Amino acid sequence: MKQRIRTILFGTILLFSSIIFGQDISLFQQFNGRYDFVFVGNTLNPIENSYQSTVEVLTTSSADLTLNPNDVIEKAYLYWAGCGTGDFDVKLNGQAITPDRTFSHQRVFSSLVFDYFSAFKDVTAQVQATGNGSYTISDLDVSSFIDFHAQRSTNFAGWALIVVYKNPALPLNQLNVYDGMQAVPDEINITLNSLNVIDNVDAKIGFLAWEGDSGIAVNETLRINGNPIGNPPLNPVDNAFNGTNSLTNSSTLYNMDLDVYPIQNNINIGDTSAQIQLTSGQDFVMINAIVTKLNSQLPDATVAINNVATTCDSRTIIADFKVSNYNSTAVLPLNTPISIYANDVFIRTFFTQTIIPIDGNEIGQVTLIIPNTIADSFDLKFIVDDNGSGVGIVTEISEINNKFTVPVVLRVSPLFNLLPNNEACNEGAGKGTFNFSDYETLVKVNSSDTVRFYDSLLNAQNNTNPIFNTSNFVALSTPKTIYIRLENAHCSNITSFILETKNCPPIVHNFVSANNDGENDTFHIDGLIGIFLKYKVSIYNRWGTLIWTGNSATQEWDGFATNGILLDNKEIPAGTYFYIIDLNDPDYSEALTGYLYLTR
Repeated sequence: MKQRIRTILFGTILLFSSIIFGQDISLFQQFNGRYDFVFVGNTLNPIENSYQSTVEVLTTSSADLTLNPNDVIEKAYLYWAGCGTGDFDVKLNGQAITPDRTFSHQRVFSSLVFDYFSAFKDVTAQVQATGNGSYTISDLDVSSFIDFHAQRSTNFAGWALIVVYKNPALPLNQLNVYDGMQAVPDEINITLNSLNVIDNVDAKIGFLAWEGDSGIAVNETLRINGNPIGNPPLNPVDNAFNGTNSLTNSSTLYNMDLDVYPIQNNINIGDTSAQIQLTSGQDFVMINAIVTKLNSQLPDATVAINNVATTCDSRTIIADFKVSNYNSTAVLPLNTPISIYANDVFIRTFFTQTIIPIDGNEIGQVTLIIPNTIADSFDLKFIVDDNGSGVGIVTEISEINNKFTVPVVLRVSPLFNLLPNNEACNEGAGKGTFNFSDYETLVKVNSSDTVRFYDSLLNAQNNTNPIFNTSNFVALSTPKTIYIRLENAHCSNITSFILETKNCPPIVHNFVSANNDGENDTFHIDGLIGIFLKYKVSIYNRWGTLIWTGNSATQEWDGFATNGILLDNKEIPAGTYFYIIDLNDPDYSEALTGYLYLTR
């Protein structure tokens, strides 16, 4: 008892010199449906720390979970806490546990810094597998901190399970789990958001708190929306956090509280938030988690865009979507509006076609024409329960989860540069050998596009039998159209150019060795026969006498005379002769002339 009096006096003297740091309580998880919750947990203090003659905190303790046969475990959250900077390796029923999240709190008295911690783990799978029975936390060790914290009688440790369960016999409720780490003295104010109060009957609130003392009640009040609440005799109005468990009616939950209070007279229908205020003139209390249960029968509309189909060079898109009413407690009515925006520009509104039940959905498809004022790349946004002006017509559990946005890129076929026709020398009957290898680069507007060449439009359309030899392509007849297929990631486009042959200047081989050895036995002219169809070749001797004429109907000159004085077609002597080649082609108005040399 002397230790108790000394602690109270010391706390009063240093009350105004304390500085407190922690994490604000905020919404962690919301459940909507036929849900309720229960607390299970235990302290590791063998006796309230204010009354300890020997400083001690245990490392293990147990508690029992007892649910009704039709209660189905939905979620189970484990919290453990203690003095010091933290022990984050504990065991639940012998299974090693490491936290998903941690919380810390620091309290400074002059030159003394007191640390406290809490940890969180989602243990749903383990608790679902175990079900009803005993749960034991072990290896929770704060022994290295208890002597220091005993100076302020804040040496403690404990654990709790928040179990959310479903039962078809329950009313439709909204369950909110909030957590963080906030403490008094002197005062903390917590705003519980995301509430939807439709009926306040059987509304309740539960607190998981640490380090409350049963014998300290100096200006200690718990208020909901400004109204003091209590649950006497277990939780007096002036000593709410006093080491009790209101679910088991235990007053030996030393230095922690698992308390549930009815609040149906402290919260009103239509409320979307509640104000929690905790004051304490001396008792050090840390709030770790708060759970609210309110009767709430509301839909909760959400929308998802599952797929957006686009067509090349079209501003018409087809969107597959799903409107859902999950996590709800009432049906979503027929004709709930869904508005569509592109880059926040309103496009159109349409409506749900059915009454969507609780946990149900409606799948639909909508065709949209995107205005030309919208860029090809834009954000497509669906907002359910929006009449097109940002106003909803349905009261929902949550009004902040109605939007769904996906990026959309309209498909545009590759652009291309127009290409000139490609020319090659006529090799006879319109045959030509062409080089258009540089056209792959020339045709592109976008360098990343893929280019292939085809000798027919059908092949280009079907992307079959491309031309690979673009530097030495032989066309057997001309003019011939070559088709080009350009492709980007989504679309293709086709353009073309024409292969044309022209009659190139003939090449005269002006040396004839008429000795029948198979080499240069005739007067040969490359690019003449089969190309210039009306040509005429005339050969003269050195005195200007015509000795031979030929055309497309004759053979090449072989050194014999067919004109002039040698009318008997005699072999003429070796020497220098003169030729005239009349091409009779509009591109060649002048005849080709020169000397040729005949040997025997």
